[in-house]
Amino acid sequence: MICTSVNDAVLHGLPYDYVLRDGDLLSLDFAVAIDGWVADAAISFVVGDEVDPEDQRIIDATRQALDAGIAAAGTGTRIGDISAAIGGTLIGAGYAVNSDFGGHGVGSTMHQDPHVPNNGLPGRGYPLKTGLLLAIEPWVMRDTDRLRVDDDGWTLRSATGCRTAHTEHTIALTPTGPEILTPR
Repeated sequence: MICTSVNDAVLHGLPYDYVLRDGDLLSLDFAVAIDGWVADAAISFVVGDEVDPEDQRIIDATRQALDAGIAAAGTGTRIGDISAAIGGTLIGAGYAVNSDFGGHGVGSTMHQDPHVPNNGLPGRGYPLKTGLLLAIEPWVMRDTDRLRVDDDGWTLRSATGCRTAHTEHTIALTPTGPEILTPR
């Protein structure tokens, strides 16, 4: 399954009749199931050659937040450590963070426990253990932390119509640290 979120759509964008234009900000969220296992990944990018520097800035912030979240994941740490790393990066870049939707456990089904908010307190929450599979997914909107839901009941957009970005990897916690299972 692929969700396509364009410009002000940030999560769960259902495809619709729209022709992408130069300068559109597109987020693709991929969910796959192979041999009874699932993985989740997302990427945001600007279509064409016209790249608004603020679009690139928001994309870069989600990538940096993803890297920080992955770096904070390890056996013996907690969900809050991942959440605090993501939130600290996004807030430090000047963005407000919505924690209603975020990362999640994966495995035999999509969207398992534990929930991985995109902001939190270090040292709090579910303890991380070797073998845990997590989808870590920082996402942010330029000027708000509020969402609205489209009439399709699925697509989530910024409440103000501002641009958005979303980046995600599925990781496995191994004895030697997190391993990215969805490299680009």
